[in-house]
Formats: sequence, structure tokens, C-alpha cells
Amino acid sequence: MISARSFTTLLIVILTLPATFVYAWPLASASSVPAATIPNLLFSNGAMPPASVGGLPLPAGFTRVPQPAGSFGAWLRSMPLKQDNKVYLYNGHLKGNQQAQYAVLDISTGNKDLQQCADAVIRLYAEYLYQTKQLGKIAFHATDGTLMDYNSWMQGDRFMLKQNRLVKVRKAAACSGPACFSNYLETVFSWAGTLSLSKELLPVKDTRKILPGNVFIKGGSPGHAVIVMDVAENAAGERIFLLAQSYMPAQNIHVLKNPGGATPWYPAGFTGKLLTPEWVFDAGELAQFR
Repeated sequence: MISARSFTTLLIVILTLPATFVYAWPLASASSVPAATIPNLLFSNGAMPPASVGGLPLPAGFTRVPQPAGSFGAWLRSMPLKQDNKVYLYNGHLKGNQQAQYAVLDISTGNKDLQQCADAVIRLYAEYLYQTKQLGKIAFHATDGTLMDYNSWMQGDRFMLKQNRLVKVRKAAACSGPACFSNYLETVFSWAGTLSLSKELLPVKDTRKILPGNVFIKGGSPGHAVIVMDVAENAAGERIFLLAQSYMPAQNIHVLKNPGGATPWYPAGFTGKLLTPEWVFDAGELAQFR
């Protein structure tokens, strides 16, 4: 991850680049997109958040892109939101920066400093597979390339570090259920990261075809990942999207504001850089699960 001081420096550099350098421009400045109508600070007037991501308001002229029943995109759209719109760390303390979030997902953060950026993406995809009983598909690679699959975990295999590499060892009783799944995810979070996750995903070459469940990811150290939670489209076929992230330290997964616009929705037709509240991505860093 990048330090706050380094990010500030990077942001200053970006904002002082020539006007020909374009990044996630505000919706209102895109001539073919209607002026924004939904404020970034949706709940500043004391209104309660909607029940789920699918209830977050849209700019005028847009409708949500249909998602097949049972798909990852439909599941993300149904994700419940917390009524408390503050972001808390894994230890219960408030995050220092309370200006990045538009809404907060009602999903576990855990009580350890593990569920950070790539881990939040893994959490959401793994939870989707778990809740839809696709247990055989729950598998993620560690940074060293070791496959950590949930089927093996349920059978009693554990992933142990030996001679600087993870190895699978049968050393526990067979398990199932929420506690078994939670312990598995903690192990995955401990050994996976943006580098390993980036290698598991397939590139999406055209951001204008973005879909819920896609991921903007920069693998490595520093690196970061944010997930597309929802996508909408207007009559001209122009898409906009919502992003969610966790960060360092581990914290509530939250829907991000768009710092370059008046709403939290980002335009899919951007070129150059995508400016989010705590990271800057390239357009070429969009990917999808296989």
C-alpha cells in the first residue's frame, strides 16, 4: 500500500498535469451525460441509507444494467448496507479518513488486521460462492503460487510455511459451516494479496463494457484493488459504475465517493487515469474473475 504522504504527493502531481491528461472526469462535465443530481454526501441530511446497494440512487436518465438471477453481479447489488455510515477499523476504532465513503457494506471485517484491499475483493467473491453453495469453486492462490482451496480445508488440510513456501498438510479434523469458512478466509488473507489476485483475474480491455464484479487492481507492493458493485446505463448506452474497497488497516468495506464528480458514480468511458479517494488506477487495470 502507499502512505498518506506519498499519495498526497502523487495526487498533486496528477492534478498539475496538462489538461490533455484525462482522469475520471465529473459526470456533469461530460457533454453526453446529464448533469449530476445525487449528492456525494447522501446521508448528510440525516436520511437513513437504503437497505442495499441496489437502492442507492441513480443520476437522472440512467437505469441499472440487468444482471442474471444468481449471478455475482446480482448478489453484489443485493448487498445490505449499514445504517451507521461511518467506517470502522477491525479493532472497532474509527478510521481516520471519513471522507472516502458514500455508504458502508454490512459484511464482516473480522477482528484482525487482515481484510485489507485485495482481501475485501476475495471476501465478497468467496461469500457469494459460499452463499450460493458453489463450495468447489472457492479457491485462491497465495503470493507464492500455492492454491488454497476450500474443499481441501474442509477435509482437514492446512497450509503451512516450510522452507519459505506454503505446503498443504493434513493436520486438522474435517470441518464445515461458518466458523470453518471464516478460519479458511483468514488464512487466505494472510497469504494472498494484490499480486496473487491480479494473476487470477482476466483483463477487461474496454472499460465501457464494465460490469458488476469487475475489479480495478494494481498488483504488487504498493498495490490496491477496488471492486465494481453496480453498473447503470443511459439510453445512449453510456455506463456508469459504483466502486467499493477496504484499505489499510483492515476496515469496513465501503462504497466510494467519486472525488472528480458530484455523485459516487464513475463514468465508464473515462480515458487515462481513474481517480478514487485513496488510489489512482490506470484504465488498463480493469479485470474480471474467470
